Amino acid sequence: MRMKNLSRGVLSLPLLAGCTSNPVHVAESPYAASAQFADGVFHNQEGFPGMAGAGNWRAGLRTLFRSKVDTVPKIAIPVRQLSAQVLDALDENANHLVRLGHSSLLLKLQGKYWLVDPVLSERASPVRFAGPRRYSEPPLRLEGLPDIEGVVISHDHYDHLDAPTIAFLANRARRYLVPLGLKARLVGMGVPAERVTELDWWQSATPDGLVVTATPAQHFSGRSPWDTNRTLWASWVFESAGERIFFSGDSGYFGGFRQIGERFGAFDAVCIENGAYDPAWPGIHMRPEETLQAFLDLRGKVLVPVHNGAFDLAFHPWGEPLDAIARLAETQGIALATPQLGEPITIGRARVNLHWWEGIR
Repeated sequence: MRMKNLSRGVLSLPLLAGCTSNPVHVAESPYAASAQFADGVFHNQEGFPGMAGAGNWRAGLRTLFRSKVDTVPKIAIPVRQLSAQVLDALDENANHLVRLGHSSLLLKLQGKYWLVDPVLSERASPVRFAGPRRYSEPPLRLEGLPDIEGVVISHDHYDHLDAPTIAFLANRARRYLVPLGLKARLVGMGVPAERVTELDWWQSATPDGLVVTATPAQHFSGRSPWDTNRTLWASWVFESAGERIFFSGDSGYFGGFRQIGERFGAFDAVCIENGAYDPAWPGIHMRPEETLQAFLDLRGKVLVPVHNGAFDLAFHPWGEPLDAIARLAETQGIALATPQLGEPITIGRARVNLHWWEGIR
C-alpha cells in the first residue's frame, strides 16, 4: 500500500479496534467466574492464535506497504433500498433476514425487528475523517429504521460496533444483548444501563418467546492496542418459532463450530464470515474453505456469507470470497444464499439465488 493511503490502511486492519484502556484487576473483576476470563483478560477456548494482542497489531502494521488490487468494485454494486412498505409487507408470522452490508443484519422475527452488529456510518473507524470508507450504500439510513426490539453485538471492533449508530439507537432500541464486558462501552455511547444484558458463552436471554444464546467464537477484542481482550467476543444463536439462525460474528475456524452444531442441531440459516481474510491473520478470520467446513460442522441448511460487500478491509479482490464460496457450495451441493444488500430472505422458504456480483469488477 502506498504511503498516501497510510491513514486508510492503519484503520482498515481487521484487528482494529476505542481509544482508552481500562485495566482489569483479576481479584476485582465481575467476570472472574467466567471460564473465558483469566489474568485480567478474556481467552479463546483453544488458545489464542499465534499473533495475539500487540503482536497482531504489529503484523497488521507490516501489511501497510502492500499494494491493493481490485479491493473495491469499480462500479456501484446493486443495493435494494428498503422502505417501511417493504418491511411491513414481510409476513409477521415468519422469520426474515436482510443483509445491510458487511456483517450488519436486520432480522424480522415474528413481527419484531432486531439488529445484529449494526454499522450504518460512512466509515468503520474511530474517526469520521479517515479509515475504511463504505463502498456500497446501505439499504436504509438510520432515520429509516423500523421500531427496533433489540440489538445484538458480537464484539467491539469498529466494523461491528459503531459508536454513531449505537448513539442514534441508544434510546430507540428496547434492549441490547452483548458479550461480557461490553455493557460499559455501550453505556459510554449513550445506551441506558438497564437496557443492556451481558452474556457469557452458552448463556441465553428469552425476550418475548425468542431465545438468543451467546456461543463461542475464536477471535479477540479491543478498540486500541492497549485494551486487547478486555471484553469478550461471541457468535450468536437465534431461536424463533421453531427455526434457528446462526450468526458467526468474526471467528477463525475452530472446534467450537462442531460443539454448537451438536448442541443445537440443524440451523435453518447460517450467517457466517466469508471475507476480509489474509495469511497474515491466521486463526482469527476464515478462508472460504474454512467457512464451508464451519457450515458443515454447524449442520446448516442454507449458507449466508457475511463480512463482505461494504468495506475494503483486506488485500484480496473484493469479489473473491463470493466467487470462492459459490464454487465450493456448488461442488458440495450446499444451498447458498447470496442476497443483494437489502433483499429479504424468508427463513424456510424457497428462493432463486443469483450471483449478483459476477461481472462487477
